[in-house]
Amino acid sequence: MPREPGWWYRPPGLTARALGPLAHIYGVIAARRLKHGTPYRSPLPVVCVGNFTAGGSGKTPFGVMLAQNLIARGERPAFLTRGFGGRERGPHWVDVARDSADAVGDEPLLLARVAPVMVSRDRPNGARAIEARGDATVIVMDDGLQNPALAKDLSLAVIDAARGFGNGRVIPSGPLRLPLGDQATLVHAVVFNGEARPDFAAELAQLVPVPQLRALLEGDRLEAGRYVAYAGIGHPARFFATARSLGATLVETVSFPDHARYTGADADRLLGLAQMHNARLITTEKDHVRLTGSVRLDALAAASAVLPVRMVLDPPSIAALSAMLERM
Repeated sequence: MPREPGWWYRPPGLTARALGPLAHIYGVIAARRLKHGTPYRSPLPVVCVGNFTAGGSGKTPFGVMLAQNLIARGERPAFLTRGFGGRERGPHWVDVARDSADAVGDEPLLLARVAPVMVSRDRPNGARAIEARGDATVIVMDDGLQNPALAKDLSLAVIDAARGFGNGRVIPSGPLRLPLGDQATLVHAVVFNGEARPDFAAELAQLVPVPQLRALLEGDRLEAGRYVAYAGIGHPARFFATARSLGATLVETVSFPDHARYTGADADRLLGLAQMHNARLITTEKDHVRLTGSVRLDALAAASAVLPVRMVLDPPSIAALSAMLERM
């Protein structure tokens, strides 16, 4: 998948301004799409976990945490996802023993460790397939905040607190999927992944007047030592910072595009870096599930430590989320 441009997260320059007309057309078409058509209304409650921008914000760990919360409440959630990065169009139930990331995408394989996952490019058809199986009590929709085809009962937008909305412009001029004003009515709450600046939180409250939840990514303390860290996620720097905070000394970091399909050459390069630095390799869970399909990738997977992370809400946010789920 293409790497997001670094200039999205800098003040608008010549490139951003030059792409302004395309961004305007994109925003108009996307906003018009939201206002037309009749969404399918599932008899099951639908909770959508999305974001306002392209790129990583922490949706997957939040979705995992949400499903675990629902299970603890006695519910039986099923995830509905389009399987970004995979070739499967669905409807298709993910089988972690047989499916690969190339087939269904990397995130569905992680979500399936917690609850059943339905991959479907057509969201209403996916919802119907979940209903037909008959054992789910709630649908957790992974992404699709701006997709009008399926009605949502509760929509939550996860925001990377460190990066915010970058230059505040719409794709391709910036990271926003729609002008923020057009997205304000789509959500019932926003979730800051990380510590948000007070001025950013206050400004967002004016533009999107919904409850603000606060969350942090946590992980277990790492064994001290030298590491070469690599990641192909929306915001690799966040993973590198987390690894450092948990005790790793990173002698080199290597970033790949989000959902990158690793090659044998990538494996050789990373294994060579580890040998050169006399260091261990470390990566994310999302990257590790993509290290299949060849002997060289199997060798990279075997040599790479994995840093699992979990999302934790602060106590007021736990109470607020529980109240939302009760009302739903």
